[in-house]
Amino acid sequence: MQYSEIMVRYGELSTKGKNRMRFINKLKRNIQAVLSVYPQVHVKADRDRTHVYLHGTDYQPVAESLKQIFGIQNFSPSYKIEKSVPALIEAVQTIMKEVYQEGMTFKISSKRSDHSFELDSRELNQTLGDAVFEAIPNVQVKMKAPDIDLRVEIREEAAYISYETIRGAGGLPVGTSGKGMLMLSGGIDSPVAGYLALKRGVDIEAVHFASPPYTSPGALKKAQDLTRKLTKFGGNIQFIEVPFTEIQEEIKAKAPEAYLMTLTRRFMMRITDRIREERGLKSLSMEKV
Repeated sequence: MQYSEIMVRYGELSTKGKNRMRFINKLKRNIQAVLSVYPQVHVKADRDRTHVYLHGTDYQPVAESLKQIFGIQNFSPSYKIEKSVPALIEAVQTIMKEVYQEGMTFKISSKRSDHSFELDSRELNQTLGDAVFEAIPNVQVKMKAPDIDLRVEIREEAAYISYETIRGAGGLPVGTSGKGMLMLSGGIDSPVAGYLALKRGVDIEAVHFASPPYTSPGALKKAQDLTRKLTKFGGNIQFIEVPFTEIQEEIKAKAPEAYLMTLTRRFMMRITDRIREERGLKSLSMEKV
């Protein structure tokens, strides 16, 4: 059997009240941007979850991409099944035979949005549970934290079955908390600051101070590489290189040695804040002051 869609759940977005759909629509656009390399994939968002329809696209690379998108609490790959009891019984038995290992427990969790379906949720749980026992007589039921939780959804167009729940990146969709400037060096602290800003929904731009010969071409390349790595969490990130050699030499020539580091950092902050202001950004992120 081949997965037909991935069901995406929101987590923190569920607490956003009247602004909820603004956050959900932004998440949808972010997912579409990341998955644009898969032309067959279609994304549809509603108030409770987002559906990523695969249309034959390989599930694994799509799932790996979804793991990096902020705003996703978790997601489940799903099988699309004909909306009939015999088809559901056959699908449940097939899936359980594929994933069951000796000693595993299971439960059936059914949900109907199409209330015209012939069985209600309780009856469907019972019918499909009986089908599992018929296929695997020794299997045990466990209602809390089973090894296999078969989730069955009856919708208007079809039925869907899933059993995996894959953890997402959490946080808020990038772009829902405004835009900010990140001071990016070549170390580990500044990209971590950028990552945490992205996770709280801030759309960032990166500024890097190049000061040859005091800094090497390798430091510039490293900052550019770190920016590229951050883009998988936040889409396109503008990288701004600031030539800093003249200012650094002026500070070195005129300031006491004990103040060199403090003044250098102060000028970097002032320049970054001016760039932030001119570009209309709302915040400034850095590794340390």
